[in-house]
Amino acid sequence: MVRTLAIAAILAAAPPAAATSAALSDAAATVSGLSLPPDTIKIREWTVPWDKTRPRDPAVAKDGRIWFCGQEGNYIAVLDPRTGEFKRYELEANTNPHNLIIDANGFIWYAGNRNGHIGKLDPKDGKITKYTMPDAAARDPHTLVFDRTGKDIWFTVQGGGFVGRLAMATGKIDLVKIPGAGSRPYGIWMDSRNRPWFNEFGLPIIGMIEPATLALKEYTLPNERARGRRIAITSDDMVWYVDYTRGFLGRLDPASGKVDEWQTPGGVNSLPYMLTVDNKDRLWFSETGKQPVRLVGFDPRSMQFTPPVPIPSGGMNVRYAVFHGATGSVWFGTDANTIGRAQLP
Repeated sequence: MVRTLAIAAILAAAPPAAATSAALSDAAATVSGLSLPPDTIKIREWTVPWDKTRPRDPAVAKDGRIWFCGQEGNYIAVLDPRTGEFKRYELEANTNPHNLIIDANGFIWYAGNRNGHIGKLDPKDGKITKYTMPDAAARDPHTLVFDRTGKDIWFTVQGGGFVGRLAMATGKIDLVKIPGAGSRPYGIWMDSRNRPWFNEFGLPIIGMIEPATLALKEYTLPNERARGRRIAITSDDMVWYVDYTRGFLGRLDPASGKVDEWQTPGGVNSLPYMLTVDNKDRLWFSETGKQPVRLVGFDPRSMQFTPPVPIPSGGMNVRYAVFHGATGSVWFGTDANTIGRAQLP
């Protein structure tokens, strides 16, 4: 089944959203300062044929097909959005893949969240190569990202409290233990200097690791209740995060340590979760405290939010998304058992 929703996103001349201001109402939110005629954000969803498997964390292959994890079904699958056809690759029991990325050669790398490994799937024959964590305490690899050379994968280990680096050519894994009880490293993103930045979801901290030395640098957020869940970096190397517990979008300036925050349109109970950035430096995130889950955009230039757009299936939860530049679209998975695409204005 395919669900489609088109929401008019009317470009309005409105004042910028105030940092650390009160929550914006839906009516006050405006599309992000684009000098374009009125446009639409179109959301389309494909129902995954394997029920209640939590399809998540899609990635777009060079051929336009969409790979994703079936976290509760122990599989990796691929969707051809042109035909609606799905194909499934089985993983061993108790893998519970959490996230995947696709390398330049078309191999699928995934995080084995419950059995402590990162796997590489060859789509041609389904062969899987496993890279086991060198420390058993790093039990739950979480989110993966390629470095800017395409030679290394950086990843978070939420429950174990690590950030790691996997050398793809050799399989060597380096682990950096993140201090503090319950640090919970979560989202991760690379900056222009090839440094990984990550949220510490259990603490009000954003972390960064210097690749040459594996030295850790941490930035404490100004509100002790802040809990950044996902992270993204714009072209100016500003570090953005969604504060899940307080309902804010935040920006960290690494040079000065200054933090600015904007209350999300859904307010203190919006539970912003997934976060990505497009090729115009606009941020896109989900408000999962609202049902149906809503997609919201923010333009740092105009400091304006887009009107929230509901996910047609309801979403239940939207945990991760990826922007695809060639088509100007954001892909995501939902707990309503769908893979979705938002076509951006």
